Amino acid sequence: MTEKCGVVGVSLDGRSAARPLYYALYALQHRGQESAGIVTHDGFQQHSHVEMGLVGDAFDEDDLDGLAGSAGIGHVRYPTAGSVDTSCAQPFSVSFKSGSLGLSHNGNLVNADEIRDELAAVGHAFTSDGDTEVIAHDLARNLLEEDLVRAVKRTMGRVHGSYSLTISHDDTVLGVRDPQGNRPLCIGRLEDGYILASESAAIDTLDGELVRDVRPGELVVLDDDGQGFDSYQLVEKEHTAHCFFEHVYFARPDSVIDDTLVYEARRNLGRKLWEESGVETDVVMPVPDSGRAFASGYADAATETTADGEPRAEADDGVEFAEGLMKNRYVGRTFIMPTQGERERAVRLKLNPIKSTVEGKTVTLIDDSIVRGTTSTQLVQLLKDCGAEEVHMRIGAPEIAAPCYMGIDMATREELIAADKTVDEIRDAIDADSLAYLSPDAVAEVLETDRIDLCLGCVTGEYPYDIEGEATDRDVSRPDLEDGTLAADD
Repeated sequence: MTEKCGVVGVSLDGRSAARPLYYALYALQHRGQESAGIVTHDGFQQHSHVEMGLVGDAFDEDDLDGLAGSAGIGHVRYPTAGSVDTSCAQPFSVSFKSGSLGLSHNGNLVNADEIRDELAAVGHAFTSDGDTEVIAHDLARNLLEEDLVRAVKRTMGRVHGSYSLTISHDDTVLGVRDPQGNRPLCIGRLEDGYILASESAAIDTLDGELVRDVRPGELVVLDDDGQGFDSYQLVEKEHTAHCFFEHVYFARPDSVIDDTLVYEARRNLGRKLWEESGVETDVVMPVPDSGRAFASGYADAATETTADGEPRAEADDGVEFAEGLMKNRYVGRTFIMPTQGERERAVRLKLNPIKSTVEGKTVTLIDDSIVRGTTSTQLVQLLKDCGAEEVHMRIGAPEIAAPCYMGIDMATREELIAADKTVDEIRDAIDADSLAYLSPDAVAEVLETDRIDLCLGCVTGEYPYDIEGEATDRDVSRPDLEDGTLAADD
């Protein structure tokens, strides 16, 4: 799987927005490394700079100096819909009769093709195959007939799927979160303005203060002078569909998402992992960096109780936590490598075991997930080659058994090892002495929510959106594009 995107928007009191946007995108770089872009507006015209590559490579001093204006939006992208080229890089910008529009999108629409065909039939010309341009064209059309709030509401009534958006309409910046809140988006207060961002880590980078999350179905419009914001609850649903994988893997550990510090959530998931499937070994170690917080919580819980759930004797320290795998940070993430052979080689380039930590010992290895099984197989073999007597795998999330349609470019069912194998079969495939995953109920308990308020589609194969050929976990259907009453009703 590759990652989702990161979006940001700022409105400041007279200060140039370009550098704050640039720094915020740096803080969100983990959410996408394919392209980076910024759109600003100076009150008279829109300015845009979008390039392929990392944030630091996409902009230089002259680029930032050319992005005039105190309001703007930014984006870092991993392609989940559309081509891997500049035509789908964001923010997507367009000029039309009612002004200029910029749009940054994190998520994925499942009815983009239907809306694109409808708009193309009435004369809209598309320059990309991405769903972000579909949203931009639909919103631009609605802005010809409605004020800003009504236009956004009309578009929300037509698009179906996952989205967190930052939008610039001339020098007004706004944020929108889809009615089920699948993708994260939050509001922050800066010394001289306000910010919208995918994660609170971007707010921290600008010495800002987290105000709150944007609510599912909410439109937030930042004041042009940076003094505040207006809120409009445009759509309300009975249940949310927050992506549980944000807390498991994608978000930065220092971010707060839906009122939960990601690092503490991961530690608590690790504690539940010990509670559900702890195994007494000489040492517990994380797969860096994604398994670190889980392993910390797991080892912490192991100091309190035995694997059988009994109180630990005072003289028994439990399972030792140790860093047994050292990471080469100059090697890219293994699951973005284009071929299986490259992924296998990259694992050995990326992680090197510390022999003294594992030789002659029983080891519990903790990671956030198993996708194809390639990395886990290689790691188990690395530790056994280094002298580990036993290697037990514990995973801080449920089995990933189905693809994601909501903004994670995850493997197909044919590639997902858990799609057609039992836990015992996966254990045998990766040659571990034992294997256990965290249960979906444990995830919901740690996140202090009901399972129905989480998106668990990649685990259960049942989705919170109407996706062709897939089951749903709730009563949901796509909008009828021929019936405009849904979006137009007040």
